[in-house]
Amino acid sequence: MIAQTPPPPYYAVIFTSTRTEGDNGYAEMADFMEKLAREQEGFLGIESAKNEVGITVSYWKDLESIKKWKNHIEHTKAREMGREMWYNCYKTRIALVESDYSFEM
Repeated sequence: MIAQTPPPPYYAVIFTSTRTEGDNGYAEMADFMEKLAREQEGFLGIESAKNEVGITVSYWKDLESIKKWKNHIEHTKAREMGREMWYNCYKTRIALVESDYSFEM
C-alpha cells in the first residue's frame, strides 16, 4: 500500500537490506516494529517491498521524530538482533522530501 503523506516538506528514512537465510523471528519483529513506529509522534506512514533486496521507507514529520525513533529502546534491541541474525548488510538514508505527486485510477 502507498502511504498517504501530508504535503511536503517531511522526511523519508530509506532502509535497504539483504537478509540472511531463514526467518529466525524476523517477520514477527518486523510486524512489531511497524506497529510500534506507527505509535510514535511524528510518524507519517510506511511502505515496504521485499525481494532480493528489501526496501522499507518510513515517513516522518521532522528529524527530531526520527532521532527519537532511532533511540527507542525496542527499536535499538531490534537493530542489534538484525546485525546478529537477520541482515547480511543494510544501509539507512534520511532524505528531505520537498515535492511529491501521485496518480490514481
